[in-house]
Amino acid sequence: MFSHHREREQPFFSARAHVFQIDPSTKRNWIPASKHAVTVSFFYDANRNVYRIISVGGTKAIINCSITPSMTFTKTSQKFGQWADSRANTVYGLGFATEQQLHQFSEKFKEVKDAARLARDKSQDKELANTALSIAAPQDLSDELQSPPVMCINGPEDKLFRSQSADITLSSEKERIKKMLSEGSICEMNLEAELFTLQDSNNKLVAALHEANANVEQWKKQLAAYQEETERLRDQVSELETHGGHGPSDLLKDELTQSLEELEALLKAKDEEIHILQNKKLEYHEMERDRDEAMHRLQEMEMRNSDLERRVQNSEQNLNNSLEERDRTDNEIQRSIEILDIKIFDLNDLRQSLVKLIDK
Repeated sequence: MFSHHREREQPFFSARAHVFQIDPSTKRNWIPASKHAVTVSFFYDANRNVYRIISVGGTKAIINCSITPSMTFTKTSQKFGQWADSRANTVYGLGFATEQQLHQFSEKFKEVKDAARLARDKSQDKELANTALSIAAPQDLSDELQSPPVMCINGPEDKLFRSQSADITLSSEKERIKKMLSEGSICEMNLEAELFTLQDSNNKLVAALHEANANVEQWKKQLAAYQEETERLRDQVSELETHGGHGPSDLLKDELTQSLEELEALLKAKDEEIHILQNKKLEYHEMERDRDEAMHRLQEMEMRNSDLERRVQNSEQNLNNSLEERDRTDNEIQRSIEILDIKIFDLNDLRQSLVKLIDK
């Protein structure tokens, strides 16, 4: 199948990224679609005038998504972005190595989406032109084929219009609430992606902190040993300066001074390493605070989604009640029409009887 597509499609932009898909059961957690970073490419099918995103891992397609003008690529962090594919009923997430790669992919996604919109508009213009040509001829319709006049009955017709208006209002309210719920789900997925990024950074910082803590004690012992060696060398230098020519030669004195300078430089470097580790520890605490804030925002979003779900259920209940009321109104209208038919039939029969009496 892929060889057939390669004959008519060629990639015009590619990037390396870790691919994720949203969990279909929870719609909240990310599931890795590849163990390592894979190539994600934009393709153009000239025969069908379609743009697609394709990524192959091994022998199977990880991503095979046709780009539509309604799609939007959202940056949820400095190195992570996502978009929704309604046809596949899933959400794709891409994790890049650098922020620049994410920016390049996002810009290319916007360009391709605009190109897909132009291609769709051209296709719709062609279809409208063909439709106009096809319906231009049969314009002379006879009066017999036109819609028959509607018999108006003041009471039932007014009720029917009211029920239809209420149905339209409730349907629009239901669509509005569903849209709000969808926006809440998108925000929740963005928070989930941000939390995933924070957890990944948190794990890396924890690993670095553990490694640093494991080395701190060793570095402290080495530092103490270097300090003792420095003091010993200083004492030797002082002793040499005191005794003058009675001690070792000037060459040995120079060697001891050089060793002392090297040890002092090494001591300074170790102090700088300890300072860097302390800064990393502060960064780790800041990441923990960011993670707690993201968890709090996620909990608030879950509460908001629960409230929206309750509102949707109430709207659906109201809609069902309105539909039942409309059905009852329709039944009343039908019964009124049947009664009117009977009355009209009786009047017709009475008229015929009167005509017969007049004729006699």
